Amino acid sequence: MRKKHASPSPAREMRAWEPYRRNTGRARYGAGMTPCRECGFAYDLSLAPALSELIKGCTGEYEDLLRIEPTALRQRSAPQVWSALEYACHVRDVLLIQRERALAARHRDRPVAEPMGRDERVDHDGYAEQRPADVVRQLHDAAWLFGNVLDRLPPAAWDRTLVYTYPERAERSLRWLAVHTLHELRHHLQDMRRQLPAGVAPLAD
Repeated sequence: MRKKHASPSPAREMRAWEPYRRNTGRARYGAGMTPCRECGFAYDLSLAPALSELIKGCTGEYEDLLRIEPTALRQRSAPQVWSALEYACHVRDVLLIQRERALAARHRDRPVAEPMGRDERVDHDGYAEQRPADVVRQLHDAAWLFGNVLDRLPPAAWDRTLVYTYPERAERSLRWLAVHTLHELRHHLQDMRRQLPAGVAPLAD
């Protein structure tokens, strides 16, 4: 039986994330990128070795959101906007794909991170039809798998690179990949919360 994740208190969570979300007005994503205008996330690549635990811990917040009524999770606010459940499925797949990209960069020089087909996956994998409880389990597993790869990086390996194609084609280090993945998780938590009706309570255990 999986041990239930204990979510941090709001105050503790804000203190933990402050170094990552503080917008200093400088371009900290790397060459040609600026802090996220929507969520305020700013990159600090020097903190990459700590990101395994932060990424794994972040899935607890997804678990809390995915414990509400499934009908609300599947509801789209507009036809072109993903539901909360679809965002969660996307994040799960991002974690798995980032793991494969990191592994590729360890044994090949400058592999290309091909697009994941994010929009096509929503239909091809039936995101809206998946069980929230299954997605919770898969998110925890995917975060652990990606975190394990990060934990096993020796110091020099953090500087190995791959060619990332979004938002522009550029060579990125594994430090950048790790921080970028954290941004994905934090940003899509905000997206999920926007899609959920106000006042919906979690289902009883």
